[in-house]
Amino acid sequence: MVANIICIKWGTLFGPEYVNRLYSGVRRNLRLPVRFLCMTEHRDGLHPDIEVLDLPEEPFRTEMDAALAVANRQGAMRKTSLFREGLVPDLDGPFLGFDLDVVITGSLDPIWNLAPGTVAMRHDWVEARKGRPTGHGSVFRFDPAEHGFLYDDLAANPYAEVEKARGSEQRYTSHKAMDRGVFEYIPESWVVSFKYDCNPFPANYWRAPQLPRDARVVCFHGRPKMPEAVAGYSGSLIRRSKPCAWLQDHWIDRARADLGADWA
Repeated sequence: MVANIICIKWGTLFGPEYVNRLYSGVRRNLRLPVRFLCMTEHRDGLHPDIEVLDLPEEPFRTEMDAALAVANRQGAMRKTSLFREGLVPDLDGPFLGFDLDVVITGSLDPIWNLAPGTVAMRHDWVEARKGRPTGHGSVFRFDPAEHGFLYDDLAANPYAEVEKARGSEQRYTSHKAMDRGVFEYIPESWVVSFKYDCNPFPANYWRAPQLPRDARVVCFHGRPKMPEAVAGYSGSLIRRSKPCAWLQDHWIDRARADLGADWA
């Protein structure tokens, strides 16, 4: 059996090192052999073991973007291209997907094995505090053969689906799966937020960021991003960060030891 891993990279905000370091972190923290795919229009600099999928120009893109403009969420929801059944013709089993602004810090086996047949995501931090049922899109486990409706429903009625989800891909994905009764939350201690769980205000003023014991994935949504957190960040009164040694270790040093300095 192989663990199928997928990510999407569009535009130039994240360089190829983000994909390569993610690939290294995943393969170092899964017992199964890893098949790693990246959907992108910029393949230069990606490690040769990473399979590249061309970023498609979806036939519903114009209508989807029109709805996203109304929601003031331009550029969102490109990730739904990953959900199309048949995207990878020889795919066997589910995908475990990641955003590029995450760092792998522990075993992914429990996430891979969690509640087979479901769409799995962590509860979004802000939505959880407000008592609302929405998954966070940084880590997502799905099977295109079982959950192709995530692509098909958007393709069939893009404006209405984007409007209903208020322009949020993670709201669209998690609520669609919930409506079908095929959603499972990833335990909150496994997928943590750097700004909320590792480096919360005001403790970030007097101590370095802490890595929670059971964390397997650390999400860098918002600021600081990983390079800023490694070096130390003072661009915000609330989100400031002292230099983070464990992030340097997990995200850069171990990846370079694994892939070589030319790739990480």
